[in-house]
Amino acid sequence: MVELKRTRLSVRREQALLLGVMLPADKHRAAKPLAELASLARTAGARVVGEVVQQLKRFHPSTWIGRGKAQEVHDRAKSLDADVVICDGDLSPAQVRNLEKITDTKVVDRSELILDIFATHARTKQARLQVELAQLEYTYPRLARMWTHLSRYEGGIGTRGPGEMQLETDRRLVQRRIRDLKRELGRIDARRQREVKSRGECFKVGIVGYTNAGKSTLMNALTDAGVRVEDQLFATLDTKTRRWDLGDHGEALLSDTVGFIRHLPHHLVASFKATLEEATLADLLLHIVDISRADAIEQADAVMEVLEEIGCRDKRILAVFNKVDAADDETALHILSERFRNGVTVSALKKQGLDRLTEAVVAELQRDFAELVVTFPSSDGRLAAFLFEKGDVLERDDQDTVTQMRVKLHRRFLADLSEHDGVEVRVSDGKEEPRAERY
Repeated sequence: MVELKRTRLSVRREQALLLGVMLPADKHRAAKPLAELASLARTAGARVVGEVVQQLKRFHPSTWIGRGKAQEVHDRAKSLDADVVICDGDLSPAQVRNLEKITDTKVVDRSELILDIFATHARTKQARLQVELAQLEYTYPRLARMWTHLSRYEGGIGTRGPGEMQLETDRRLVQRRIRDLKRELGRIDARRQREVKSRGECFKVGIVGYTNAGKSTLMNALTDAGVRVEDQLFATLDTKTRRWDLGDHGEALLSDTVGFIRHLPHHLVASFKATLEEATLADLLLHIVDISRADAIEQADAVMEVLEEIGCRDKRILAVFNKVDAADDETALHILSERFRNGVTVSALKKQGLDRLTEAVVAELQRDFAELVVTFPSSDGRLAAFLFEKGDVLERDDQDTVTQMRVKLHRRFLADLSEHDGVEVRVSDGKEEPRAERY
């Protein structure tokens, strides 16, 4: 594997100056525009020593911020003895290079910072491979600035110095490694697909939400899973699946997933496709919203954007408003309750509202079943055995030549009934009740 000459993409134990841009559309973040970036920086291990924010109508194409503000960042970085400038946005390689020249300080953008956190928290083989893939895809267009030995060579027009040749070699090595990682992750993805299919007819519930919204805490409260819980961003990168006892209604498979975040880079979403697939394969998604946060609405919107990107927008979604015990202002709760109808308020930490949540999930599970009256020839023992195996037979009436059963059966098996000759099926679900929404 390629050995980077520049220190690894890391801000650990460094003093960080935060840099942000406020566009006209960012008024909702005016009070604390860099609060989330500060949390990310601290999670990565950096010490935040200052902040600089510039209001702009649009990003500067060459330096992201204005050149005058870039000089101010230079002066602030020197006065604060900052080791790194962390930008609250995704910068092009040229923008990073130009900012580093003006500020005379290492510059890290939002994607690079998140990748650094991911690298720290990846524990399973799959997570480590996904992080490495995301890092390499981020690094590839930035190789030139990451190889300090290239600065010794001034390759002009018509020259092919060893620095240029080394860079081409490095790019080929990175491309080859990216292909290898995608193949390996493809094999893991195929294996995961088989595992999901092997789970059979069990109701599958996926937990999604903004990072640090309380997803792992909720999973522990519902299943005693013992998932590691930390008050930091992206503490969970690896999908965990546990059985959730639903009492008289059987059980569900509950899966925790990696947290989402505002402006989650597209290459990160693509790299974590296998992990996020737990959400795409679920029968029901629990969208956990930290209702105690002032930006709860913006966080909920960010999650819905990622769900749309991975093809889950049309999934059944049940909103779970978490940390209700810590919510000082109910404005966000009222707004989100209108948007996410039939949401459930809980406190996962204090285990409040979990019975209501379980009831709501059971109601969704029941919607996948139909109560049928099936009439078929008494000689069709194969169909009778099928109904006893796959359904819950409530009544049976054997007549001279036909048998009639009242049975509760999953809707996925309705098509199987049509394969039998002489079968008559009546469906009676009763009264419709409120359900999880498709947004």
